[in-house]
Amino acid sequence: MTPDPHSDLVRKRQRSRATALALLLGAFVVLVFAISIAKIQAGMPH
Repeated sequence: MTPDPHSDLVRKRQRSRATALALLLGAFVVLVFAISIAKIQAGMPH
């Protein structure tokens, strides 16, 4: 079976989409963490 150039393109797009999603998820985690720290420092009421 010969390598399909189409499948290489699909794999490349999947990899770039996965990288973008990972970066967005990481940014969301950092944002939630920063908000939590800010609330703790501000003395959030229970």
